[in-house]
Amino acid sequence: MAELGKATQAELKAISNAFQVYGDFVSGCPHGSGHINDTYKVTYSVGGAPLSYLLQRINHHVFTQPANVQQNILRVTRHIASKLIAKGESDISRRTLTLILTRDGEPVYHDAEGNWWRMYIFVEGASTYDQIQSTAQAELVGEAFADFQNMVADLTEPRLHETIPHFHNTVKRYEALQAAIQKDAFNRAKDVKAEIDFVTARADTFGRLLERSAKGEIPERVTHNDTKLNNVMLDDKTGKGICVIDLDTVMPGLALYDFGDMCRTSTANAAEDEQDLSKVYSRMDMFEALATGYCRGAKFLTQGEKEELAFSARLITMTIGIRFLTDYLSGDVYFHIKRPQHNVDRCRTQLKMVKSMEDQAEQMEVIVRKALAAE
Repeated sequence: MAELGKATQAELKAISNAFQVYGDFVSGCPHGSGHINDTYKVTYSVGGAPLSYLLQRINHHVFTQPANVQQNILRVTRHIASKLIAKGESDISRRTLTLILTRDGEPVYHDAEGNWWRMYIFVEGASTYDQIQSTAQAELVGEAFADFQNMVADLTEPRLHETIPHFHNTVKRYEALQAAIQKDAFNRAKDVKAEIDFVTARADTFGRLLERSAKGEIPERVTHNDTKLNNVMLDDKTGKGICVIDLDTVMPGLALYDFGDMCRTSTANAAEDEQDLSKVYSRMDMFEALATGYCRGAKFLTQGEKEELAFSARLITMTIGIRFLTDYLSGDVYFHIKRPQHNVDRCRTQLKMVKSMEDQAEQMEVIVRKALAAE
C-alpha cells in the first residue's frame, strides 16, 4: 500500500470494501490535519444518495497494539451510545463515533502488507477548528469534554487497555528526554540548550499529580488523553460540541490530564507551531471560559482533582513540550513534520505557553475557584 498521499482510488476502494459498507464506491481523498494517522474521507453512492465514511490507517509504529486500541474504542463508543439512547437522545451517530466493523465482524482490518485500518461513519454538518474562535466556543468545548468524561466515568470493569504506557506521565517523559540528550544521535542537543535548561529547571514539579494519585487523592479514570480543540466536533448550525473524536489514546489516566491538555490548546493565542514567539501566550479569558464549561459539566471531580485543575494546565503543556523536544533529538520519528525544525518550533511554543501560565498562575487559581463555586 502506498503512502497516504499517493494511494490510488483502486487501493482505497479495496480497503473500504473490507468493511461492512453498502453501495458503490465513488471516491476517496485525504482528510484532516492529524499528526499521527493517515486519514481519508471515502464516499459511496447508496441508492443514488452520497454516504461518506472516515477511513484511517492506524500508525502502528506509534500504536503498537492496534487491536487493543480498537477494542478500547469499540467499548467506549458503544458505552456512550447506550448512555445517549437511555437518555432518549436522538441523532446518536452524530453524538459519538460509530465504528464500521469489517466483513469478518472485527473493529479493525489488517491488510496483506501489515497495515491496520479502521472505518467510522462520517459525521456530517459539524466541523473541527485548530484555533479557538471565541470564549463562547471555548465554554462549549470545556463542557463537551466534561460530558465525555461523565459518560465514561462508570466504564471501569474490565480496565481498558493501556495502549501507550505512561502516556502523560511527565516523569517518564522527562526520563526519555534525558536519554535522548545523552545519546544525541543526530547532534542536535547543542541547538536546543535553552529549551533543555528551561525544562530541567522545573523537573521537581513533574511528579506532583502522580504522587497525589499514589496516595489515593486523585483517582484513575477513563480519559481521552488528547483533548485538543480539534478533537471536538462543533455543530455547524448551533456551535455546540456534539462529538468527541480521535479516541486512539482513550485509556486509563487522570481526568486532570484531559483538562490540562484542553487548556494547553484552547488558551493558546497562536498556532502550535508558531515561529514568532511574541505571538504566543495563554489567554485568561479563554481559560475562564474553559473552566466554566468544564466545571459545570464535570460532576465527578474529587477535592484533590479540583485543587490541581490550574496546575494541570501548566504540567501538561510542559509534558507536550518535552515530547516535541524529545522527538526532535531522536530524529523526528513520532510526529509528522513539514520542515526540518518543525518539532523545535512546536516545543518552543509549548515552553512559551508554560511561562505565560506561570506568570498568570494566581489568576488561574482564582478563576478555577470561581468556576467551582458556581456549581
